[in-house]
Amino acid sequence: MARVGSADPNNLTADASKAWDDLDKKGTLTNMQQTLLRDYGTFLAYRAWHYSWDSLVATLGIKDATIFAHAISRTGSCLLCSLFFVSDLRDLGVDPNEFEPDEREQLLNDFAESIVKNPTAVPDELFARVRKAFNDDEIVVIVGFAGQMIAGNTFNSVLKVDVDGRLKPLEHTFTPATWRDAIK
Repeated sequence: MARVGSADPNNLTADASKAWDDLDKKGTLTNMQQTLLRDYGTFLAYRAWHYSWDSLVATLGIKDATIFAHAISRTGSCLLCSLFFVSDLRDLGVDPNEFEPDEREQLLNDFAESIVKNPTAVPDELFARVRKAFNDDEIVVIVGFAGQMIAGNTFNSVLKVDVDGRLKPLEHTFTPATWRDAIK
């Protein structure tokens, strides 16, 4: 159960109301967006995720971008975001539970996990592998997206934003990460 409910569409600012209507007409109004629209400035800040996502897809391709985003959400134990990317991976023909990553995909998984677990201690050896695979501009895109994704994960997890209806059938596929269990 969500800790904060969706905004009341009849009690929004003019800008928030327009955003709600636009997203609703496109059929893309998510539970997260409905919650974010309680404050239009916050909605806009999180909406910028899409710019970062577009850059990531242009840099990595849709499959690798989705693998990276899923690794961030899975490592951060964000139920809602993880399920979105499980759905997207399945649409791409990838079963996250049966997935055997190639070298580049494994690098993206490793980098995502390291960023989420301790961004101040990404191992030099791992970053050297990242630097060998990607140029500086690409690294900025990848790390910039990771920060955006972590912000979305944090918002959804703290507020326990309800899982969108289309994702409910996938809830059984989510297993929270356990790496935090040993942290005191």
